[in-house]
Amino acid sequence: MSIDLPDAIDAYFSSDKTGNAQALSELFTQDATVVDEGNSYTGRDAIRQWMANASTQYTYTVEPFDIAEDGQRTIVTSHLVGNFPGSPVDLRYFFVLRGDKIAGLEIVP
Repeated sequence: MSIDLPDAIDAYFSSDKTGNAQALSELFTQDATVVDEGNSYTGRDAIRQWMANASTQYTYTVEPFDIAEDGQRTIVTSHLVGNFPGSPVDLRYFFVLRGDKIAGLEIVP
């Protein structure tokens, strides 16, 4: 199923598919924070390193299938399949956008 995502979020999932950590980090504001698996990563350098580690540690595909709004956040639910513990799993991505950049992202089951 295809859903209509805001440009910054669509670019996030496109960059995630290619594993390009540098391109992905540039989609975030300078002071953005990502929370994933209980860990926080603040700033583009930390976000780039987070993505670089994830893309070398695991092989996976992610397919967004639902989008909703929750106040200031855009929630994208995606199906994630790969060689990681607990695969497959549906994850919720809570995006906070600032202009055309991602200012915050929290990923939870």
